[in-house]
Amino acid sequence: MPRRQKQLTMASSSSLFLLAGLLALASWQATAYDPSPLQDFCIADMKSPVRVNGFACKDPMTATPDDFFNPAMLDQARDTKASKVRSNVTNINVMNFPGLNTLGISLARIDYGPLGVNTPHIHPRATELLTVLEGTLYLGFVTSNPNRLFSKIVKKGDVFVFPKAMIHFQMNLAHDKPAAALSSLSSQNPGVISIANAVFGSKPPISDDVLATAFQVEKDLIHWLQSQFWENNNY
Repeated sequence: MPRRQKQLTMASSSSLFLLAGLLALASWQATAYDPSPLQDFCIADMKSPVRVNGFACKDPMTATPDDFFNPAMLDQARDTKASKVRSNVTNINVMNFPGLNTLGISLARIDYGPLGVNTPHIHPRATELLTVLEGTLYLGFVTSNPNRLFSKIVKKGDVFVFPKAMIHFQMNLAHDKPAAALSSLSSQNPGVISIANAVFGSKPPISDDVLATAFQVEKDLIHWLQSQFWENNNY
């Protein structure tokens, strides 16, 4: 093959490889979050037997203003005294607000009693933007390996973002006053995995051999941790 033709062939191959890489990246970005709606709205039909990624749509001709409304009363504080971690999370997502289906957004109000904690957890499908409504919080998130912590003390009116699927937490620093926050999440159904609950409260339990090795502790401690009541503060 002539040298010039060989160079052109190599350049063409490199261009195709670069194009394929760019298309793969674009495809990943397109599928990384909730899919964009292909119609004005898609109110979830919670009774439909059809199983899709999300929920099937009810007939749009039967939609009413109430489908786009939820009397959530998010201006009202929730009870935190019944919680062992002294916090209460009120979720507004597609499961209790079908009008959010395909819209890629949801809300949560978090109430904290004195020294209350929203324990370390992740949202596997959403970035979270938190606004402090009342009080002073210590909060932060941990990155993937090498597990760098980004933490800050925030006050009323401050805003903090937790990137998608990062372990994060909040704590009310006041010993004598409640606190509250409102979070926006970039998914109609963000999901939540509480770290302690998942590791020590899974059903069936994770092998004590695995956990003892992972945490470098004796099995008796693992058994004690697994015997605790791992509370869900999401209501």
